[in-house]
Amino acid sequence: MSFRRIASLAACLFLLFFGAAQAAEKVKIAALTLVSSAPLFIAQERGYYAAEGLEAELVFFRAAQPVAVAVASGDADFGVTAFTAGFFNLAGQGALKVIGAQSREEPGFDFSAYLASNAAWAAGLTAPEKLPGRSLAITQHGSSFHIMAGLLARRLGVATSAIRLVPLETLPNMQAALKTGQVDAAILPGHIASELDRAGEAKLIGWVHERTPYALGGLFTSTRNVERRRAVVEAFVRAYQKGAGDYHAVMNKRDAQGRRLFESDAEPVIAIIAKYTQATPESIKAGAPYIDPMGRLDVGNVYEQVALLKEEKLVDPAVDPGRFVDTSFIAGHFNLPR
Repeated sequence: MSFRRIASLAACLFLLFFGAAQAAEKVKIAALTLVSSAPLFIAQERGYYAAEGLEAELVFFRAAQPVAVAVASGDADFGVTAFTAGFFNLAGQGALKVIGAQSREEPGFDFSAYLASNAAWAAGLTAPEKLPGRSLAITQHGSSFHIMAGLLARRLGVATSAIRLVPLETLPNMQAALKTGQVDAAILPGHIASELDRAGEAKLIGWVHERTPYALGGLFTSTRNVERRRAVVEAFVRAYQKGAGDYHAVMNKRDAQGRRLFESDAEPVIAIIAKYTQATPESIKAGAPYIDPMGRLDVGNVYEQVALLKEEKLVDPAVDPGRFVDTSFIAGHFNLPR
């Protein structure tokens, strides 16, 4: 082959590579470093975003509300986090579109746990049904923890106010208050709850999925992205679904008795999750949530959460989930309101 032909071929390859690099759509993804964000981590580590022509950057926050604000303001393109009153109010104003699911409290899959302080447990707080009349640590009013408490209260036939909610802003503050007996109870992610119980610093008294299965959070984007960058949203959803599918294949397994089953094929996924969450493999297994393999959402439960928070006067009465839940990107969402 002549030098001229070699040079010409090299130039063509450079242009092809350069053109492809130029064509990559940059997207910023807002999330928390929790196991429930696993599809995002897997998609990044296994190149699923890049395969869809996306140059993805993960940006992490310490609470759910800043994730929603980042997407609504345009500082991030996509978000994955728990539903909160603040989230629903932003979405109700037309800023956000829920396009898929994060994780959900599914029977048989330990994720969020009820814990009692050692003192409260000794005084008889041995089950979540005994929480009315007791204090419960949460991050903020209107948070996912507030929603879990409200759903439990509904099941018990009492007002949420029957459980004294104590907002402490952060998970570390909740843990500290629980360990020192400043609050009677808390709801915490399973990997944290298991460590506290194992260390004798609190008592694990039940799991949320046993009492109130519910849609913990969602995958969402801005209304602007849906209207102006639909192809990018579709590409992102495909990458997210691949990550969710990989998680489901190895992390949602159960044996013939219905017990969680983590085999050797789960180890690479657990390693990816550990890289982002800094949790140990044992802790990850102890609190790995159920994640739908296609990112399908329990839409009816989103309506229930909005109704609950409206009753608590934390969500504007005008907020209508039918206006911000967009089921057009993922097929098969379930429990759709009639």
